[in-house]
Amino acid sequence: MSVELDFAAVFESLPTAYLLMSPDLVIREANAAYLHLLGRERDDLVGRYVFDAFPPASSALDEAGSNPLQQSFEQARDTGLPHQLPLFRYDVYDPVTGTDAQRVWSLISAPVPDVAGGSAWVLQRVEDVTRFVAEREQAITGGRTTWQRIDQLEADLFGRTHELRSALAAREAATTRLAALAEVTLQLSAATTVDDVAHIVTGTGLTALGADGGALAMRDDDAGVLRLSLSPSLGEPAQREFRQVPLSSTAPAAWVVEHDQPLALGTRADGLAWSPGMATTYDLTGQLAWLAVPLRSGGRVLGALVASWRRERQLTPDEVETAQAFATQCAQALTRVHDLQAERRRAASSRAVAEILQRSLLTEPPEPDHAEVVVRYLPSSHAAQVGGDWYDAFFQPGGTTMLVIGDVAGHDTDAAATMGQLRGLLRGIATYSDAGPAEVLRGLDSSMQLLGITSLVTAAVARFEQDADEVERGVTRMVWANAGHPPPVVVDPDGTVRTLTAARADLLLGVDAVSVRHEHVTLLARDATVLLHTDGLVERRDQDLDAGTDRLLQVLADHAREDLADLVDSVLGRMVDGHPDDDIALVAVRLHPQDRPRPPEAGPNRVPDGLPPAPDPRA
Repeated sequence: MSVELDFAAVFESLPTAYLLMSPDLVIREANAAYLHLLGRERDDLVGRYVFDAFPPASSALDEAGSNPLQQSFEQARDTGLPHQLPLFRYDVYDPVTGTDAQRVWSLISAPVPDVAGGSAWVLQRVEDVTRFVAEREQAITGGRTTWQRIDQLEADLFGRTHELRSALAAREAATTRLAALAEVTLQLSAATTVDDVAHIVTGTGLTALGADGGALAMRDDDAGVLRLSLSPSLGEPAQREFRQVPLSSTAPAAWVVEHDQPLALGTRADGLAWSPGMATTYDLTGQLAWLAVPLRSGGRVLGALVASWRRERQLTPDEVETAQAFATQCAQALTRVHDLQAERRRAASSRAVAEILQRSLLTEPPEPDHAEVVVRYLPSSHAAQVGGDWYDAFFQPGGTTMLVIGDVAGHDTDAAATMGQLRGLLRGIATYSDAGPAEVLRGLDSSMQLLGITSLVTAAVARFEQDADEVERGVTRMVWANAGHPPPVVVDPDGTVRTLTAARADLLLGVDAVSVRHEHVTLLARDATVLLHTDGLVERRDQDLDAGTDRLLQVLADHAREDLADLVDSVLGRMVDGHPDDDIALVAVRLHPQDRPRPPEAGPNRVPDGLPPAPDPRA
């Protein structure tokens, strides 16, 4: 079972005296042994500059007037290496006598590294050797203490120093290992596939654990096996032999998955006693020590993390606990990746359904006399994005051509389904009533309220009309209304590009069914082009709508002389390069001269039966 260590309690209970300082030598903590040894209270020390708390006597300074103890602290801090003062005289205040007492210390200053490679803290180990020095001086001058006692004291002092150095080295190694594992955990958080996780774990992950090799074993209950991704250091023969193992086998990983507990085999003898089949593992990999721990996530064992070493070793409880903690991070990464992949599959399925629905509704447009209509629909490049964008173009009973562009709020199949309803409703209203754009939008808003359609919708509708005088003059009236949608764009015959905006914008559909809708009229010369589009063409995460619109106007100006289909494709190419952040629907019309035959690039006429004939100025 994983136990979280209370390092503050460990520090406090250490029998040896320790003082912890910040890099600027301000005391941050002192353990109980230190306070007892120095006869001071914690509140009297913490937060004070160390040499304010312990002012040096003149006898403690060297010939140059420098403080060797301060130099020791600074050297440890600046070099990142421990520094020792085996014997150092430094008088301290004695609260019993009220005077400065002569004391001799054995001191070690050690840095505590930070993640950037500097020193986060300076740690001082303190041992009072005043008695030892006094006894040694007595022996030298003929005192009662024997040389054997002096040798014993010196050996004890050396042994304690060595123990401290070993402890500091172990702490530094543990700190380095934990920092490396933290970096690996960050790498795991960015993984998007199971292969990514396996590559990270069998590479930098095992190295961070201090292992020479290992594997990530993932269970496949349907096949009844563990599928292993082995580190390259185990060699090609092992890669082939252990690509998968039965869940029912005695392999360490399989046993760990079945019993949900770690297994450590520190020697070849341990492994062969566990299972004679381990002989093949030793022979193929050359690794003699093995540790396997379960991958746990959400109450389920997903597999096992396996670590190995070339030399035999007795694995400590701390090493097993560290490996288990890392295995938990690996299991969480696998769970997140599995959830992400499942979400992608659901999104892809939803998107496919929505695209089929959209494309089934976004039919080919009609082609009236002396007018060319081009439509495009481009789905978002993001799998999770599927919207309610639509275009439409159709004739009304009086023979006029009506273009529609719209966008239902949302990015899911509900938005696509609502789009299908609204497109059909608008078509029915417009083709039966022969109403103008404003009335068509008002009728659609009213129908939405009656049918309980609560979505917010933007739309723009344009109708192209001519009377006999306008036919003779070679102009067309464009009557349009806009319900909160990006404005129509006109490219005049001379290449001038402009947007059509109203002094006062009308509300979106779905807000107020009785809102007044306004119509606007624009006269267009023959060879003019009109473009209606959804916001996906001009909106970007890294720019506002106005910047996108300005860019569109420039692109249209650059390609104004192109055939209509080429112009539309150039716009899509330059604006989104085939990878839109959002769905895009687009419909464009070009008004060809009526006193000349329909140009070949416009294609054949497509006009339903029963419409009145289009006016012909040549008649």
